Amino acid sequence: MPHIIMNYSANLETLSDMQMLCNALADTLLSQRAEDGSQVFPTGGVRVFAYPAAHCAIADGGAAAMASGGNGDYGFVYINLRMGRGRSPLVHTKVGDALLATASAHLDALFRTHHLGLTVQIDESPSQVYDGKRSTLHPLFTHS
Repeated sequence: MPHIIMNYSANLETLSDMQMLCNALADTLLSQRAEDGSQVFPTGGVRVFAYPAAHCAIADGGAAAMASGGNGDYGFVYINLRMGRGRSPLVHTKVGDALLATASAHLDALFRTHHLGLTVQIDESPSQVYDGKRSTLHPLFTHS
């Protein structure tokens, strides 16, 4: 962990490079530092998954945009970061701000030409009842 799950309207598939956004979000997570300068998230635990929503309803379905001469083609990107407990509120805010900035920069051209909503939310698991893991990734990034 951390894991980002991103949902987005399928119309963005042809308008934006979503793999590039996934890579940028992963890089953003890896660049985060705690108050003591340590890396916030373990490299081997970072995951970013992106899913287009084949079916969705956004706002009024585009009626307002069509009434003002647009094509009514609304879009959205919802980014949810799920992380384990133990990080400070300052880290939560810094990470959220950094993810929002990364996604905003990636989508900036679309914001200028399309009606688009972007949301970033962070969930911290307050009451994990099970956290099973098996990985051969973490040893690749453990430096002695």
